[in-house]
Amino acid sequence: MDSNGVVTRRIEANGLTFEVDEIAPAGGSTGRLALCLHGFPESKFSWRFQLPLLAGLGYLAWAPNLRGYGGSSRPKGVAAYDIDKLVADVEALIAASGATETLLIAHDWGAIIAWHCAMRRIRTLTRLVIMNLPHPTRFAEDIGANPAQRRKSWYVAFFQIPWLPERFLTRKGADAVGQAFLGMAVDKSRFPEPVLDHYRKNALLPGAATAMVNYYRAAWRGRSRMTPAQNTVEVPTLIVWGEEDAALEASLVPGTERFVPDLTVRYLPGVSHWVQQEAPETVNAMLEAWLTGQPVPQAK
Repeated sequence: MDSNGVVTRRIEANGLTFEVDEIAPAGGSTGRLALCLHGFPESKFSWRFQLPLLAGLGYLAWAPNLRGYGGSSRPKGVAAYDIDKLVADVEALIAASGATETLLIAHDWGAIIAWHCAMRRIRTLTRLVIMNLPHPTRFAEDIGANPAQRRKSWYVAFFQIPWLPERFLTRKGADAVGQAFLGMAVDKSRFPEPVLDHYRKNALLPGAATAMVNYYRAAWRGRSRMTPAQNTVEVPTLIVWGEEDAALEASLVPGTERFVPDLTVRYLPGVSHWVQQEAPETVNAMLEAWLTGQPVPQAK
């Protein structure tokens, strides 16, 4: 257990082993799970500021390393990272927790998975929080008509090339991974050397870079299923969006209400894509208010 009360566990789910950071609620099990899904090229560590808050609100707070990341299982092959398998991982983790209510909180690639979980109405899902990742249908609508977004998404095409993306990510001690955080961040003080070193070391684990890139390869090959016809989300949803996102246009957010009737959106000016790590105090205040039924504050 670390100083924040985090215990790292190994959870068997969907035929894989997941490395999970956990903080349990003080009063014991409530049947309420907050499952935090990280993005690329992050890890469970990206939720270090949110887990204590969620446990304090009575949730069993879990932040797993997704398949392919950190100490979680790293299946080989592009097909192992198909969206159906990623959704099945979430369903299996929820089942392993014994939850009767599930709050999904997700960022970047984790949020792609979370959107699909919500659109598929998976078991026990009662609330959804999305950080800096648009609804899949909004992205599909915008990418064709928005040259700025197409330019920002250049790396998705690059990641389809065999072996070269992995070489790029891991050369010079995975410097490109560290620069992904530091270069995009507005408040660079939030990414000191120990934080960057954590992410670089994760990318340098055997097979990790290939697994991370395979998310994009699998999505490209199965792109017809990345925007399903059943695209509505019935559960209450909060979107938190850092406006200085170098990878995604803020124009992707308006229009989401067509697919998510119970939607709350909050923008964070002067905050980058790495919203929950760069502005944890503001993000946590929004989370706490929304989860407790209070007015969700605007960013100052």
